[in-house]
Amino acid sequence: MKDIIEGRVWTLGRDVDTDGIISGKYLTIIDPEELKKHVFEIALPEFAKEARPGDILVADVNFGSGSSREHAPQAMKAIGVGAVVADSFARIFFRNAINLGLPTVEARGVRAIFEQGDTARIEMRAGRITNLRTGATVTFPPLPPHLLSLLEAGGLVEKVRAELEARKASVPAAP
Repeated sequence: MKDIIEGRVWTLGRDVDTDGIISGKYLTIIDPEELKKHVFEIALPEFAKEARPGDILVADVNFGSGSSREHAPQAMKAIGVGAVVADSFARIFFRNAINLGLPTVEARGVRAIFEQGDTARIEMRAGRITNLRTGATVTFPPLPPHLLSLLEAGGLVEKVRAELEARKASVPAAP
């Protein structure tokens, strides 16, 4: 994860549920490369074909509501979404995204300052999101250090893997 994330904005409304992110009919797919072909198939049908690595999703309230499936943030990460920013998130979606290494930022009022195609600049540690077209800015409480460390490692599994490797490397070999 970078401290500063910039990307083209895709806008969404309120109450985007996990079925709207990735339809339940695709839950048997475990390959992220296959999943990404179906991201926002109904809400933003052009997204899977036109999204570029680093694009930023900006949504209204209650993003990621519905089921607790990890497929939704997994598919967004596979397609290369740089970050998801919303006025508010369903808690389980928020933690799934962080655990998978997808930067996720809750910032009240953020949806109101962006239009589709704008460019956003997110300063993770400073707690600021700026619309580079208009200069409008919204602040947010920066994520706590333990969540930032998960994002920096690429997610929970990668963080644990790195910690186990470091621990193994520090143990002296048996004589």
